[in-house]
Amino acid sequence: MIIFEWLNNQLLKMEWLSNAVRLLVENGFNLDMSTRLGGSIHFFIYDVIKIFILLSVLIFTISYIQSYFPPERTRSIIGRYKGVWANTLGALFGTITPFCSCSSIPLFIGFTSAGLPLGVTFSFLISSPLVDLASVILLASIFNWKIAIAYVIAGLILAVIAGTIISKSNLEGYVESFVYGDQNLEYEPESLSPRDRAAYGKAQVIDIVGRVWLYILIGVGIGAAIHNWIPQNIISAVLGQDKWYSVLVATIVGIPMYADIFGTLPIAEALVLRGVGIGTVLAFMMGVTALSLPSLIMLSQVIKPRLLTIFFSLVAVGIVIIGYTFNALGHFFL
Repeated sequence: MIIFEWLNNQLLKMEWLSNAVRLLVENGFNLDMSTRLGGSIHFFIYDVIKIFILLSVLIFTISYIQSYFPPERTRSIIGRYKGVWANTLGALFGTITPFCSCSSIPLFIGFTSAGLPLGVTFSFLISSPLVDLASVILLASIFNWKIAIAYVIAGLILAVIAGTIISKSNLEGYVESFVYGDQNLEYEPESLSPRDRAAYGKAQVIDIVGRVWLYILIGVGIGAAIHNWIPQNIISAVLGQDKWYSVLVATIVGIPMYADIFGTLPIAEALVLRGVGIGTVLAFMMGVTALSLPSLIMLSQVIKPRLLTIFFSLVAVGIVIIGYTFNALGHFFL
């Protein structure tokens, strides 16, 4: 247990990095850590470096694993199952695809075109930006393992339930016709050498980090401002744990934003440190990652308004329920 705690603190929370940045701020910049400026600079430098290190390592590892499961192989595996089991596999596959909501839509189209049931592809579409293996590690590095695991379970349950409801609703007619391709095509899984897989992992790191680095910087900057500059009473008045509307506000505020979970984590960290309920924070993160406005606009080009409305409503209601549940049970996680 002691060894696990040490590994968690040094490898995930990177206490060694926090201490090094503290020395830089105090001795290099001659700033007092107890001041707003000193605390903000420490928060920004430490979180940016930590997130980029973890993100690069995790994306490489996950992409290496993902190289064994191209869409055609995934279709052949998931296609053997029916009902809730198929939705569960679709949601689980989403956990090994470290994509934002917009990046998940092309795979959603590919899976639908390849003949996977519509509800299964929606389970994937929900879980892919919402829950991935990298998010588990990053959540644990910022909060703790209980919150990380509970978040993943909640996200998977939401993806499976929403996908199952869509499956049972016979909504295939509300998908644009161009999405359905030749479903009789068969593919042979691509054979890659370990070097090819490593090259694929490296390319994914460069691609994903290249797309999210700005959002990470913005997210960390906002987090530093919340943590050190915005008065506690203002945050409590809007998102305090005693406010019944805090989860609704957090979900609504998150929807217009465009970022992935890596960009929202620093904001979530700062909000929790300022006393905001864990359910409110998770609702904000889920709203940003699963229901971002750009992804909804892209999705509207693929599915018709009725299906888009059903998808949005299911996910939004699920996020709100998850938020209130976590707030009610927050003492078990913190």
